[in-house]
Amino acid sequence: MKFGILVNEGPYTHEASDSALQFTRAALAKGHEVTRVFFYHDGVNNGTRLGVPPQDDRNITREWSSLAKEHELDLVVCIAAAQRRGLLDADEAKRHGKDADNIAEGFRISGLGQLIEVAIQADRLMVFGD
Repeated sequence: MKFGILVNEGPYTHEASDSALQFTRAALAKGHEVTRVFFYHDGVNNGTRLGVPPQDDRNITREWSSLAKEHELDLVVCIAAAQRRGLLDADEAKRHGKDADNIAEGFRISGLGQLIEVAIQADRLMVFGD
């Protein structure tokens, strides 16, 4: 089965990101395909490389990055939601005259068309968070 994943909540404000991460791991372990993980609304905060959780806590961003690298997952952050929250890749930072970018490894910024595309291509779109 092909799954698309939509994450609407940040990594530490709600269990949605953790649940999405665990679901994605389990689906891949069972041999399913995860076509794309799309981060929307506060979910874009999963894609910042500047988060520093306490040492005794999990680093959800790093876990998403590792999973993406291991399974060649497409982690897409909504551009409009990201810009509103100060999350930029190098191209967007330059375009807006900012002196730094903060997107984590394995994540990329793109538009809502990527969400529509995964909803069409996947057998199921799993939504995590409101």
